[in-house]
Amino acid sequence: MNDFFATYGFLMVSMVLGAVLGLSLYLPLMAGQLSLASPGFYALGGYIAAILSTQVFQVEGNYPLSLLLLEMIAAGLVCGLLGVGVGVPALRLRGIYLAIATIAFVEVLRVLALNLEITGGAVGIFGIPQPFQSAIEYLWIALPLLFASMAFVYRLEKIRVGRALIAIREDELAADSMGINPTYYKVLAFTLGAILAGVVGAISAHFINTWNARQGTFDASIIYLTFVLIGGSRTFAGAVLGGMIFTALPEILRAVADVPSLPLWLSQFFRDGRLIIFGFLIVMGTIFFPQGLVTPGLLKKLRRGG
Repeated sequence: MNDFFATYGFLMVSMVLGAVLGLSLYLPLMAGQLSLASPGFYALGGYIAAILSTQVFQVEGNYPLSLLLLEMIAAGLVCGLLGVGVGVPALRLRGIYLAIATIAFVEVLRVLALNLEITGGAVGIFGIPQPFQSAIEYLWIALPLLFASMAFVYRLEKIRVGRALIAIREDELAADSMGINPTYYKVLAFTLGAILAGVVGAISAHFINTWNARQGTFDASIIYLTFVLIGGSRTFAGAVLGGMIFTALPEILRAVADVPSLPLWLSQFFRDGRLIIFGFLIVMGTIFFPQGLVTPGLLKKLRRGG
């Protein structure tokens, strides 16, 4: 059992964090907003934690968990404020135009990270202190974050705010005519997603032990989009499942690529063609599973016992 956790501990924690990132993208989608800004907030949260832990706190010995929690709060606050600042003008756009605007936001943050001295430029920040001795121990903070996020989103869907978000997603003009302020609720959903992505970034910076501009790129936007579109965009369970599956998928592809009997070209494709495979899955998923693998109808059927 110890060997299992030692071998797959990093992957297990990555899957849990991927599930939370899926929820950060699902929140704007609750209001019908296709936002691809999560990688930017994720990268920003990681930079905040990396800078605080290496340049501000500079603790000798084991890094206190209390400081990591403080960094998570700081990352959430900064990303939330930036989410409001970006969301108010950007969320006037809809559909593909919003997606393009949020991709531009991610690229702006990436270019800034590449050129600022405090972020380490293209090299990034190395030697981020570890609050835990092994990778699997990060589950002590990653799992509570996932469960708390799931409980929050589940409860959000049941109260007035969640019903307003769903109404905007289904028909914004009808929701507006009923007295629901679309701009307010869309900015709220966008900001909540930004906070969640920033908190995950703060944990990931310590978990990975290094942080650079590659953490927030257009490629990451496509991967996070896959989490929700294939997992299910109409229920938070789909975002969680998609985040876990597609975080594990690169490792699965890497294992397939190492099969000795595979031809060299096919092995190289499985090893390096991750984005091609993700793109293919998005196309196939939208054709055969337009609402994702997990749908509200499926969940109701499972509750009734099949």
